[in-house]
Amino acid sequence: MQPGFRQLAGRSLHYIQRRGYAAGSAQPQDGIKQGVAHSLLLKRTSEDALRNPELAHMSAIDGETRKMNLFQAVNDAMSIALATDDNAVVFGEDVSFGGVFRATTGLAEKFGKDRVFNTPLTEQGIAGFAIGMAAVGHTAIAEIQFADYIFPAFDQLVNEAAKYRYRSGNQFNVGGMTIRAPCSAVGHGGHYHSQSPEAFFAHCPGLKIVTPRSPIQAKGLLLASIRDRNPVIFFEPKNLYRAAVEEVPVADYELPLSKAEVLKRGKDVTIVGYGAQMYTLENAVQLAEKKMPGLSCELIDLRTIMPWDVDTVVESVNKTGRLVVAHEAPKSSGMGAEISSTIMERCFLRLEAPIQRVCGWDTPFPLIFEKFYMPNMIRCFDAIKNAVDY
Repeated sequence: MQPGFRQLAGRSLHYIQRRGYAAGSAQPQDGIKQGVAHSLLLKRTSEDALRNPELAHMSAIDGETRKMNLFQAVNDAMSIALATDDNAVVFGEDVSFGGVFRATTGLAEKFGKDRVFNTPLTEQGIAGFAIGMAAVGHTAIAEIQFADYIFPAFDQLVNEAAKYRYRSGNQFNVGGMTIRAPCSAVGHGGHYHSQSPEAFFAHCPGLKIVTPRSPIQAKGLLLASIRDRNPVIFFEPKNLYRAAVEEVPVADYELPLSKAEVLKRGKDVTIVGYGAQMYTLENAVQLAEKKMPGLSCELIDLRTIMPWDVDTVVESVNKTGRLVVAHEAPKSSGMGAEISSTIMERCFLRLEAPIQRVCGWDTPFPLIFEKFYMPNMIRCFDAIKNAVDY
């Protein structure tokens, strides 16, 4: 075992030793091949990757792509950030050894341990240090080892980072700060390694919150987050680290923050999600369109959770008249509630059915009952059916 890795409080090493956290595919149900491995959302060829309008310019600049999974794409983004910005630094618990999920592998060797370094086991200290470095002009890229452990840093992020620019009348800011945190269900994480805490931070003005669904998205959104002049919390769905594989452009590129992506056009019902939930929603759409011939679903990935792309969702719901929102976090006061409220305000006269929310339950995240907690394909399909049949 490399020095620095630890096994305190169940914190992590078994995630490296066990490969089961990379979500595989479930057994086919109603002919639907479930799981990331069979997803049509992933770009498995260079041509498919560069066909995306947001990446179309890459083919003219540098059309080379390389097969990467999500943690490799995150690593590549940080490598580019360090190479193109002499003020950029990466730090967190065990990051110089590669981190629990290997996302920082090789960075310390490439850029030196004065730019990629370990911190003590103190999340409040990591966030406070990031704020201090960003305040004096550094580009601080900090890792919280699991999103579940971001709560000791809550005061620093919500009371300091989010308000730094405002309280100084824009004389000072911490816009060079990005906090990375592996989040969401992992298959066997239980209540301390599987939480989705995005709604806690979405309530706080001054923070941006981003989560990717795939390697291409992870690289482009992370680079955009690092270079954005506002503090950003970048949540990485940990069960996608190895499960999601794409042909990713090798060159430096960014994807727009606060811009949702319409993954599938449709006319009857709008379906909104983010992160790993997109693959469940993809399967639910396939099942719904199979069970209800003629049904046409529109699937939207928010990508940026806050500030989220209201206009794209409003435009879609004004067309379809129906909305289904899904996320892994608990239902009460989750992002689904915020989206539902905004759509009611903006699209009330166009709605043909009550808005459907498919979320985690209002309980601590369970271990052996995880499969009952998660918004799976059937629960999402039922919500689509309820909206359409209303």
